[in-house]
Amino acid sequence: MKRQILATAAMVGLLLAACGDDDTTTSSDTTAAADTTIAATDTTTPTADTTGATGGDAKACAEGKTLKAGQLTIATGDPAFPPYVLDDAPESGEGFEAAVALAVAKELGFEGKVDWVRTSFDTAVAGSDSTNDFNLQQFTINDERKQVVSFSDPYYTANQAVLGYTDGPGKDVTKLSDLKSLRLGAAAGTTSLQFILDVIKPDAEPFAFNSNADAKTALDNKQIDAIITDLPTGLYISAVEIEGTKVFGQFPIDAGGAGDQWGLLLTKDNPLTECTNLAIANLTASGELATITDKWMGEWSDAPTLSKD
Repeated sequence: MKRQILATAAMVGLLLAACGDDDTTTSSDTTAAADTTIAATDTTTPTADTTGATGGDAKACAEGKTLKAGQLTIATGDPAFPPYVLDDAPESGEGFEAAVALAVAKELGFEGKVDWVRTSFDTAVAGSDSTNDFNLQQFTINDERKQVVSFSDPYYTANQAVLGYTDGPGKDVTKLSDLKSLRLGAAAGTTSLQFILDVIKPDAEPFAFNSNADAKTALDNKQIDAIITDLPTGLYISAVEIEGTKVFGQFPIDAGGAGDQWGLLLTKDNPLTECTNLAIANLTASGELATITDKWMGEWSDAPTLSKD
């Protein structure tokens, strides 16, 4: 059922690809730019700097800083897809980003007082959209975008994952060391290839492909046993592009498996940014953010965290 829902969301790949700065090498912001795309508890919580956000009264901070008094306006895509939003209904809180948004809203003091609007990805990253208090559509935080918009501290760090045929050599992989004997491939110039070299350290030299498309062709032709890529890309490939494949698992952040980071997007120098940072810090400290991440990006998508041993 999970896979059918993801397959229905074929445009997820397009949205993820839109996160990057070019479209030649990888998906989410690790596959569409030169490299973008969890785990439970400590491995799913964001690891980036929490600039100035050490926890505090996010509700008091947000008073008088929203577009509408007593209301929080949140933007998402049109349409929005699983696993980020289920059934294109963000108000339900079902889906990773829908759940994150409502958790942040509650921290800010707007539980039950949320308006949802729809925006295009490109308009949002261009800094020309002022119809919402914050927007979330898998926006990777980078310096170029920071020139025209503001970002919250990260609510998600995209993990590296391993993908292969369900009946292939990688089907019994449960821990990182299981990958050493496999023929592995990744797109050249990506964090995925670097992860193979620096962390997995396979017995055989890994294959470095010009693009993810070439890696997928090699896997399809059984020239390699598995692809290392970011989690969202792996889920999309297995659900939509190569029938009979599966994401066997994702690598914990503390094993070096982190890719790019996603943040809430706000208008440039929006005073609410500080408040969202407080909210995310509180959700991180309480473990709620890790629980949401594990449920929707781990358990729901059948991508267990692989052991480091």
